[in-house]
Amino acid sequence: MGGMKLSTIRWAAWVVGILGLAGAPVAAEGRKTVVDIKGEGFFINGKPTYEGRVWRGMKIEGLLLNSRMVQGIFDDRNPETRKLWDYPDGKWDPERNTSEFIEAMPSWRKAGLLCFTINLQGGSPQGYSSSQPWWNSAIDLDGSLRADYMGRLERILDRADELGMVVILGYFYFGQEPRFEGEGPIVKATENATDWLLSKAYRNVLVEIANECDVSRYKNAIVKPGRVHELIEMVQKRSAGKVKNEAGRLLVSVSYGGGTIPRENVVRGADFLLVHGNGVGEPRRIREMVDKTRAVGGYRGQPILFNEDDHFDFEKADNNFVGAVSKGASWGYFDFRMKGEGFDDGYQSVPTNWKADGSERKRGFFKLLSEMSGAGGK
Repeated sequence: MGGMKLSTIRWAAWVVGILGLAGAPVAAEGRKTVVDIKGEGFFINGKPTYEGRVWRGMKIEGLLLNSRMVQGIFDDRNPETRKLWDYPDGKWDPERNTSEFIEAMPSWRKAGLLCFTINLQGGSPQGYSSSQPWWNSAIDLDGSLRADYMGRLERILDRADELGMVVILGYFYFGQEPRFEGEGPIVKATENATDWLLSKAYRNVLVEIANECDVSRYKNAIVKPGRVHELIEMVQKRSAGKVKNEAGRLLVSVSYGGGTIPRENVVRGADFLLVHGNGVGEPRRIREMVDKTRAVGGYRGQPILFNEDDHFDFEKADNNFVGAVSKGASWGYFDFRMKGEGFDDGYQSVPTNWKADGSERKRGFFKLLSEMSGAGGK
């Protein structure tokens, strides 16, 4: 190493990492897309989403139709499992994954997709997993952010901003959160991720503190249902007066497992309410979930948004997508590779084919989305 001390090398690497994460502050005027909430509706750049759109007598205006695309910055730092994600034509490459994600985004937007969810700690790359030995996290164990992951995320958020798209950014995921020892790293990670968003002047991002906070695999109480509102309030207060939107701060919520109704402590504080349709096989029950959510104490008219549902039936007159929309709630597509399926199937399974027409199921979703939205989100 040319006589250079190891401590000097580590110090230099630390400086490079910090500079790479923070970078020069970005002026809000340089951003093109701002998301706001007015009443029960979402607005983009001052106008309601899908402005004036009605489909089969159902109001589409104000909804935020979305898809779960959480693996856009995926990587695996566990050498024992990394080989699981190799492409059919080559080794796993996180930069290729992000590049192909970005290449597909215009086709999603053209079909009327205004929003997608992406997570700092991803989701199960197998769709559902009893154990998750892989290590996929933009957050290190001390709560600091990794420059490689955040660099990939910045590329995606920048492109979304250019396309007029909104991103739901999840901070924590139950498959990775148990690695943290104590609340300290979680609080620090929440602060760091929030500060990073502010430093980049993003106004098209909605924050999801944790994916399915009621899943028993979460280890630390501050991420669980009884206390997760503390992290919601932390992000709201930390960003207050620092975002050029109607609220003057970041808009924040947390999601619950399939079929679960948000608790009152979250309903009273969250800016929008996230629910999941996993395990809910009947559109009737989706409608009931919306009604029950609006009946929770403290509800004050916030938008209700499904950002995960693995039920399809897009060719049928009624399905979970239609059920949510019929009640004035936004809906999100969750697609994973099922047994016997290949590379083209699924958006959460890794490696991922991010194209909108990659499989019959994807084509079915985007066809119905295009019909609902008026093919272009107007």
